[in-house]
Amino acid sequence: MSIRFGVSPIAWSNDDMPELGGDTPLARILADIRDIGFAGVELGGRFPRAAAELRPLLTGYGLDLIGGWYSGALLARDATAEIAALQPHLRLLEAMGSTAFVFAETSNAVHGDRAVPLTGAPRLEEGAWAEFGARMTEVADHVQGHGLRFAYHHHLGTVVERAEDLERLLRHTGDSVGLTLDTGHAALGGIDPLQVIAAHPRRIAHVHCKDVRRAAFERLREDGASFLDGVLGGMFTVPGDGDLDYAPVMRALAGIGYSGWIVIEAEQDPAVAAPRPYAELGLRTLRHEAVQAGLI
Repeated sequence: MSIRFGVSPIAWSNDDMPELGGDTPLARILADIRDIGFAGVELGGRFPRAAAELRPLLTGYGLDLIGGWYSGALLARDATAEIAALQPHLRLLEAMGSTAFVFAETSNAVHGDRAVPLTGAPRLEEGAWAEFGARMTEVADHVQGHGLRFAYHHHLGTVVERAEDLERLLRHTGDSVGLTLDTGHAALGGIDPLQVIAAHPRRIAHVHCKDVRRAAFERLREDGASFLDGVLGGMFTVPGDGDLDYAPVMRALAGIGYSGWIVIEAEQDPAVAAPRPYAELGLRTLRHEAVQAGLI
């Protein structure tokens, strides 16, 4: 699989805040994604959850289902229980020919709670990482056995937010635990994506590209804003509209021979940031830098 560009529908219709774009017809979302030139789309909250419905829907727009976010609870249940819980999601992705199983630990996450500030992310004590990692490796082995790459998503407001969290995760998990490298969450969580790519090339299973506005983030954090307040306050945007330089990211991915999806996923208020022109800018920016880097 060579490089393919996809997008998350979250810019059109936000799963965590349904009031953002909740009235946008799914047909409009998919038509925009097709017309912009994306090859695939990640699973959205408003998508049908039966392959018999979803397959013809996406085929009609010429789109592949890249994969989809799964909210895990490995701090609250063992791997056997998690594997049982994820079966409907796994079966759907498998039936759709998806390649990425995006997993995030959310049993104690705060990113969906507007009462908790950006500084309130949960922390895992050193002694708890070994069991957490062992459980995750068992789940990842199961997912890999079904032909999908397990791609852990580090995320603000979760137990894997900072560079030290990510390093502990990688230290305590096996090679089947790949990463969804998210440039925006990395930048705001203090993670250097270039260092992660260089140090753990075999773990890079999936890539999310969102840009950031650092000044907005710093102001919001100082004001005690929550993650969702940060989304509304404009701390995220698409590549080409923020503070991140994507040239070195694309060169780093080319340097490790990355093959797979590069997905634009920028949480914004569609009433403020019209999804289509922003997505067009993001795709144009990434394609340009990928060509310059020899990635495509």
